[in-house]
Amino acid sequence: MQQDKHPDYRPVVFRDRAAGYAFLTRSTATSEETIAWDDGETYPVVDVEISSESHPFYTGKARTVDSEGRVARFERRYGSGEGQGGTDGAGGTG
Repeated sequence: MQQDKHPDYRPVVFRDRAAGYAFLTRSTATSEETIAWDDGETYPVVDVEISSESHPFYTGKARTVDSEGRVARFERRYGSGEGQGGTDGAGGTG
């Protein structure tokens, strides 16, 4: 393995700001910011928007983005589709 071509692989702390969760792992990610970890060492810290601790797929908690559903918003914007051409079920083009 050539030493000059590969990035430095070292311990890095990833911090999920949304969940208040941080974990120590090894990575090539770089950061100017550092954090003192539980073991007394100081590591670079990378802030992430979302992690397994805050993602709805992993937590099982779906967050409501807005109170109005997407289908209702579409129907309000473009109509319900009743009475418009092309919805008679014939399926032919010509």
